[in-house]
Amino acid sequence: MPSRSSARLAALTVAAVCSAASAVVVVASPAHADSVRIHDIQGTTRISPYAGKQVTDVTGIVTGVRGYGSSRGFWIQDPTPDADPATSEGVFVFTSSAPKVAVGDAVTVSGTISEFVPGGTSSGNQAVTEIVRPTVTVVSNGNAVPAATVVDAKSVPAAYAPAGDPAANNSVNALTLRPGTYALDHYESLEGMNVQVSDVRVVGASDPYTELWVTVKPWENRNRRGGTVYGSYDAQNTGRLQIQSLGKVADFPAANVGDKLTGTTAGPLDYNQFGGYTVVANQIGTLKSAGAERETTEKQKNGELAVATYNVENLDPSDATFDAHAAAIVNNLKSPDVVSLEEIQDNNGATNDGTVAADLTVTKLIDAIVAAGGPRYDWRSIDPANNTDGGEPGGNIRQVFLFNPERVSFTDRAGGDAATAAGVTEVRGKAALTVSPGRIDPANEAWKSSRKPLVGEFVFRGRTVFVIANHFNSKGGDQGLTAQYQPVARSSETQRHQQATLVNAFVKDILDTQKNAAVIALGDINDFEFSGTTKALEGDGELWSAIKSLPRSERYSYVYQGNSQVLDQILVSPSIRRGCDFEYDSVHVNSEFNDQISDHDPQVLRFKP
Repeated sequence: MPSRSSARLAALTVAAVCSAASAVVVVASPAHADSVRIHDIQGTTRISPYAGKQVTDVTGIVTGVRGYGSSRGFWIQDPTPDADPATSEGVFVFTSSAPKVAVGDAVTVSGTISEFVPGGTSSGNQAVTEIVRPTVTVVSNGNAVPAATVVDAKSVPAAYAPAGDPAANNSVNALTLRPGTYALDHYESLEGMNVQVSDVRVVGASDPYTELWVTVKPWENRNRRGGTVYGSYDAQNTGRLQIQSLGKVADFPAANVGDKLTGTTAGPLDYNQFGGYTVVANQIGTLKSAGAERETTEKQKNGELAVATYNVENLDPSDATFDAHAAAIVNNLKSPDVVSLEEIQDNNGATNDGTVAADLTVTKLIDAIVAAGGPRYDWRSIDPANNTDGGEPGGNIRQVFLFNPERVSFTDRAGGDAATAAGVTEVRGKAALTVSPGRIDPANEAWKSSRKPLVGEFVFRGRTVFVIANHFNSKGGDQGLTAQYQPVARSSETQRHQQATLVNAFVKDILDTQKNAAVIALGDINDFEFSGTTKALEGDGELWSAIKSLPRSERYSYVYQGNSQVLDQILVSPSIRRGCDFEYDSVHVNSEFNDQISDHDPQVLRFKP
């Protein structure tokens, strides 16, 4: 496997002996070496009854060999299973160096049973049962590999996971597996075994790490473009599986959402920190393209104001994506009047030398837009204090307003800087900002190591529109959907709730001053339209997330681990919502494609102020 993949793949299933920070060995009392079968080792729960013990002469047939990265080893499977569906017949043997076995070898393995937690115990992930420090004897070659267990819509239960044991902090580790009842239990009962999926639809495009996602449940929360929509905390989408490859990167399909892997995709079922249960395939089906095309929104009419939000993913002058971003803004978004950009980096990107200005980055994008046939946008932003707003160290990401001066004007009110809080005042009976552009309560602890909202006054056809550009705290640190703790903990949302409350309070100040003010809060909210974050932003009706005007199956701006979900939103005040003449569009130009220039889809709102 080429070096571009090995760094990440090394983190997937490195055994406990390699990284104490990323693994745990569950140690039982010392025991005499036992001769056991694989299903005895796996047991009926997620933790092996032999964890920490030595075992001898474990027999099996090699079903897959991983000779790259730091997680070198191989999988073996017992060809004569027991009658208990809860006990897996496969296990991973960690060798640390290139394994000297081949698929089809009959082997005996002696070693220590380890429970390795990908990502470390603090991640909350489930553990992978492994044999470490092995002594391997090849008994014979060329044996038939145990038939792959079929994973399909019939075999995977509709319920996602059992509730964890409250006495164990909601861990499911000690619970007896019920593979006929819960999807995660079903997958766990197949851990390390040879499995297969057939004629599956791609629900997460191929990424630079030679991974993609499929679903074995074709109609599970399907949208019209072939994705699987994540519509609530109870709709985890049980049919999703990650696919990696044991073959060459060059042979891995470049798939988009909606494509199909026809025929059989098969290999050992692994578990990793980047998505949980994963088919590490030594056979991949044939890619059948669905012909997905990037969407194009409608152009705003003369009397309509078009406002967009677009996360351009750490854009700095050294990037090669300026022309592509410009083409998306001009051709796919139809040159909105106002564009809120998120993740604009400073003039030298991740170079951590104190630079905070981003005029070179923004100007390069504006010039590219003009070259693509778009307007020459003007812009406003506020440089952050160095390394205070999170993101890539040295990058100093921030929000930037682009606006078309031929259609909209910006009301400048002096005094805004990184540390000054914008306020609301009354001017001739109308709401106005004390500074424009400005930042909302930048000294508040809610914005620690996070982006501060950028607020500005725009005027379109004589009507003032207040726009608040946001980039809330990320979901980093949250437990994954396949975690051992069920329901999973979402620790990062505490800060987002605080941030949403502050933005809502600011909007309320505007509306208390001018009841019919037109206010838009938009950006990368980093949370779902049904989340507590969005509810806090909406408050008592001060704002409303306009993506909810779309059918449920069309509400998504981001694809993560095969779930099409909402992170980017445009929220509107009552005067805009009550007008009932607005149009909302989530323009799918990135999230579903393997050649994406950002991992976010832009959002566009058109309305008559």
